[in-house]
Amino acid sequence: MSRQPIAVTLGALRQTLWGLDAPPERSVLARWPRLARYAAPVGLLAALGLFLITLTVESEWGLPTPVALLFAAMTVAPLLALPRFPLLAWRLTVVALLVCTFNAPADQAWPWTPPLALGSVAVLAVVVARVDRPVLAWVVAISTVPVFTLVHPDNRVPVLLLFGALAIVGDLYRHNRLSRRALAAQTELSEREQERRAVLEERTRIARELHDVVAHHMSLIAVQAETAPYRLGDVPAPAAAEFVAIAGSARDALTDMRRLLGVLRSEASGPQTTPQPDLADLGAMVDAARRAGLPVTLEAGPSGPVPAPVGLAAYRIVQEGLANAARHAPGAAVRVTVRSGPSGLGVRVDNSPPDVRPTVDGSPGHGLTGMRERATSLGGTFTAGPLPNGGYAVVAELPYEVGSADA
Repeated sequence: MSRQPIAVTLGALRQTLWGLDAPPERSVLARWPRLARYAAPVGLLAALGLFLITLTVESEWGLPTPVALLFAAMTVAPLLALPRFPLLAWRLTVVALLVCTFNAPADQAWPWTPPLALGSVAVLAVVVARVDRPVLAWVVAISTVPVFTLVHPDNRVPVLLLFGALAIVGDLYRHNRLSRRALAAQTELSEREQERRAVLEERTRIARELHDVVAHHMSLIAVQAETAPYRLGDVPAPAAAEFVAIAGSARDALTDMRRLLGVLRSEASGPQTTPQPDLADLGAMVDAARRAGLPVTLEAGPSGPVPAPVGLAAYRIVQEGLANAARHAPGAAVRVTVRSGPSGLGVRVDNSPPDVRPTVDGSPGHGLTGMRERATSLGGTFTAGPLPNGGYAVVAELPYEVGSADA
């Protein structure tokens, strides 16, 4: 016979008789702070009332005053300990049920006062909902000892049925509560994992796009460095060696970039052969948004050549800004502003208050995270927030060179 069930049973018995109580759970009254502040005074008044009622009944039974005071205190003590120490309250209740019966009138159907009988049922109901099944079995078994010892045989069956019903309901309630907590913890963990995965995927997508841009320029550097000696005519040997070194370094960097892309790009994603968009494609994107029913205007000042990573980031920020406005502010007028300065590009997408309530949920997405990472990856800044008129705006400052954001 395996010793494990015996060890579990004996351990549960030790926990039942003298083990520590389970940590106190969050009170239901915590949801209503205004009521929680009155819980302790009301509980003390109720305990005082039960004490006086028990004292009156014990006095009618003819008990001496000191004994009646002791029995009344033993009746109320478990209820005072019940909120924080349910197992201790149950132990005190069992002792009270075994002791507080002396000199009870012979014509009484029950050997205990009404406060003690009802209080013991309340204590048992709380305890069976707080302990695990091995301890629960011992609690119910020990609780039947006063019943078989002191209760009239005609009344034992209803009491035992009541104890059994309390045990079943309490166990089901406890396991349902634990299951809901485990489900909530798993849901929270899944949401965090999805958020982390979304951030990583966005970073990977940005890295792929930057790879395409950087690889294009590195290829141009390599080609120009290799063809420079032929285009320039008579080039000194040291200069020709420099050109060869530049071409070799560019090709080495290009090889490293391709290896990095191989790590970032999964097998299922497939090659990306579509040309990367830039500022010149903003007009077509805005026209497509208008055709989709989004009232959007574009204000773009004249600009000179813009670095490809900056143009790509600006395009993606405007694209995500329009998507967010369409989802979270249906019917609102959207304005896209792109201004080119001597050291950087300013992008702003703002919308007026929505005409109707959005149908999507209000949970935060990852679009703002992606836009912020696009801006910060270039050394720029990004802000997003509500406007005083009830609208919303996203603003990005994209420097042409890293370190020029302050200028």
